[in-house]
Amino acid sequence: MRQRAVRDQQRLDSGAVTSPKDLENLQREIASLAKRQGDLEDVVLEVMERRESAQERVSELTERVGSVQGKIDDATARRDAAFEEIDGEIASVIKEREVVAGSVPADLLKLYDKLREKEGGVGAARLYQRRCEGCRLELNITELNEVRAAAPDAIVRCENCRRILVRTSESGL
Repeated sequence: MRQRAVRDQQRLDSGAVTSPKDLENLQREIASLAKRQGDLEDVVLEVMERRESAQERVSELTERVGSVQGKIDDATARRDAAFEEIDGEIASVIKEREVVAGSVPADLLKLYDKLREKEGGVGAARLYQRRCEGCRLELNITELNEVRAAAPDAIVRCENCRRILVRTSESGL
């Protein structure tokens, strides 16, 4: 458009066009080209501003993604470290259980494992102040008397949840 406007202006300035009607048409065309060029330049400026704004937004979002990715990496590393620690604890507890299980009579161990599976991982519960800590219910007086009368090495079970009761000095007997 610029080249065309320059060419038309040169024709107008050169005096080669002598007809008043052609001169008027040439002047209108130059004015129209100038207006159209101004409109196009405004569009280009608007597009450039939107592009700059979009690039700033992309930079901001890229930075946020990097920050979030850093947090994800940190959380993943902490999770993996916790898993390793838990795996180590599991291995240690399994070894300890094997040692203790070796000293427990086979029939008691079998009963314990059966109850543990049935009761969600807890096969024995402490009797604490006349209350079974497995089901959290207090034993009635008849049950307490039966527990008191049982031999120290006898297997005693809760009447409510059927778990093995572990008697201690805090049992309230």
